Amino acid sequence: MFDRRLITHFDWGLLALTLLLGCVGSVVLYSAVHAGGSVNHDGLLVRQLFWFAIGGGVMLFSLLFSYKRLDQWGVFIYAGGLLLLVGVMVFGRYGGGARRWLVLGPISIQPSELMKIALCIILARYFAKTFTGEGLRIRDLVQPFLLVLFPFILIVQQPDLGTAILLFIIGGSLTLFVGLKRHTFLTLMGAGLACVPMIWFFLKEYQKQRILTFLDPGRDPLGTGYHIIQSKIAIGSGQLFGKGFLGGTQNALDFLPEQHTDFILSVLAEEWGFVGCAVLLFLYLLFLAWSLNVAYRCRDAFGTFLAVGITVMNFWHIFINMGMVMGLLPVVGVPLPMVSYGGSSVVTMFLGVGILLNISMRRFIVD
Repeated sequence: MFDRRLITHFDWGLLALTLLLGCVGSVVLYSAVHAGGSVNHDGLLVRQLFWFAIGGGVMLFSLLFSYKRLDQWGVFIYAGGLLLLVGVMVFGRYGGGARRWLVLGPISIQPSELMKIALCIILARYFAKTFTGEGLRIRDLVQPFLLVLFPFILIVQQPDLGTAILLFIIGGSLTLFVGLKRHTFLTLMGAGLACVPMIWFFLKEYQKQRILTFLDPGRDPLGTGYHIIQSKIAIGSGQLFGKGFLGGTQNALDFLPEQHTDFILSVLAEEWGFVGCAVLLFLYLLFLAWSLNVAYRCRDAFGTFLAVGITVMNFWHIFINMGMVMGLLPVVGVPLPMVSYGGSSVVTMFLGVGILLNISMRRFIVD
């Protein structure tokens, strides 16, 4: 029998914030594809709106059943994500120097994006079953480490180092939220610092160049440093109030690369200035705070850990993308949620919001 509390507890505020971010993203994307020389067509905006519709449908579908079913289905969802990543290696479409997409008729999906949600589910399931409140030991972290390692290896092979590292960051953030014993934390910190110099020797040449460019963009201004230099020029030229809608010269003259995806924040900064960026940042902060409130109000461990996992996933997307376009972090190709063009990232974002809404509206139900 239908429980009316599902309607009375529906989180309209979280839904409104999501739709508002989508509207902001659509306006900025229109400017990016309307004025940019290399992507001067409105087809990208139409496709983005199509993905918004698909994402909205996925979000509504995720509300039809209790989020606690995800606890039961967690292993199968995770295994399905791994199979999709294996499918990318075998049948994936190759483009831009990487094999990251599966072609399903007229559309392409990026399974590595969906894997982030699957990872949040399986880690929340594991921590909910092992949580004691006394802190995790080293041996308690072996299984979570392996759960992150398997998709990490498959995604690195595409290659997509940025997304692969993001999986470890999400897993690490959720682990810190669950809690570590002091000696466990100190041991991991020491091991991590010891491994940092060794990682350099396992990086590919283009990955090393990205790090060197991050440290000194001027070492190759027409090559690897071009993105960062042009992005900084666009951001700085916007000053306080920007140049106005469709008034960005860096974008219009096609100096700004990847203006509709990774560097779309630079388009917003040039046209709307510091004030526009501050408004977007405020919306993101409100969205993240609202998401954490869903976790806070949840009455069971699985729902709490799942809500925190989805929240930290969105936080790191925002943090890394903004740091990247400002030259504070290396360029790793992480999209800005609900703003950057990209079908799989949009669907993943809507799916995450759907799960948060599900947790919020069913938080009063105790099995």
